[in-house]
Amino acid sequence: MVWGPGIAGTAQMMEQLGFRPPRLQAVVACLVEGGAGLALAAGLLTPLASAAFISVTFVATVSVHLPKGFFIQKGGFEYTLALAVGALAVAFTGPGGTSADAALGIDWSGPSWGVTALAIGLVGGGLELMGRRRSPMPQASARQGAYQIEA
Repeated sequence: MVWGPGIAGTAQMMEQLGFRPPRLQAVVACLVEGGAGLALAAGLLTPLASAAFISVTFVATVSVHLPKGFFIQKGGFEYTLALAVGALAVAFTGPGGTSADAALGIDWSGPSWGVTALAIGLVGGGLELMGRRRSPMPQASARQGAYQIEA
């Protein structure tokens, strides 16, 4: 089962947004977003998972959602911002007593870990955004799959 546009559709979107090489960028984005989400859900290496998730949502927000305004109904950044803030909150407060971190005896939470997760996430996302190239390719009027990118 494939959700959304799959790797091929995501690679097309990545190419349109200027991320090179687009297929590799699509695979890495899917792995980081999925892996960080699973790690956050399990409470495993929580600040690192939070940083990875913040990085992915930062890139998505800046490259796709920010120009469309705040509300998600118009493709805006409301949802990605809420996801990033949730991940950051878990970095500050910790994953809880029934988490993988607690089972492993890892106590990485509190203000210093929250700030560190935020800094790593923003720097990682910023570096990714700085590395993209804007291509002069025309914008498609409609795209197959779940994404349609507008300039």
